[in-house]
Order: sequence, then structure tokens, then C-alpha cells
Amino acid sequence: MKKCTDKQSSGGSQDKRWHHPGGKLRELGAGSLSDAELLSILISTGIKGKPAEKIAEEIIAKFGSFKGMSNQPLGKFLTIKGLADRKIIKIAAALEIARRIVNEVLQEYEK
Repeated sequence: MKKCTDKQSSGGSQDKRWHHPGGKLRELGAGSLSDAELLSILISTGIKGKPAEKIAEEIIAKFGSFKGMSNQPLGKFLTIKGLADRKIIKIAAALEIARRIVNEVLQEYEK
């Protein structure tokens, strides 16, 4: 992923050196990204006038956190303009992977 020049703008809350949070992740690591930036990678593309980063920010604002998102029925995500089944399914899959990791760690801890 190419960096933006000083004259270019990436929009959203991300660093202006990257066109998309994926470039930031590649260069600085996943820990350097905000929750909205990580989520925007899953969302991938936005809609006219609303980039993926803005959709992600709206989701985080609506549900408060990844934990808040994980407790919601998938239909609640459909109320956010720019999300459709394919994007919601990607988000749900990522949340399920996280849940399984947490359960695995807890099981190992209990041994």
C-alpha cells in the first residue's frame, strides 16, 4: 500500500500518510490502529459519500465497543447506512473468532 503525500488527504481519523488503514497496519502493526480503523479493514469499501472509515466510526459510536457489538443481533447492523449482509457477516465472523480465542485462553488458564 502506498503512502499518501503531504498534499493528499486520507480522510477519517487515520494518519494522513496512508490511503487505507491496511497500509498503517502493515507498517506499524495492528496495535497501532484504532478500533474504527481495524473495523474499516473488515468493511473494506464504503458507499458514495461515506467511506469505510466513516461507517466503522458510526458502528463504534452506536454500540460503544467491540464487546457492545458482539452482543447485538445482526439485524441491528442493517440500520447503519453502508452495511449490507456481506459486510455484516464479515464482522460477525471476526467477532466469533475473537470469542473463540478468549474461550480457548480461559480454558488454558483454568488448567
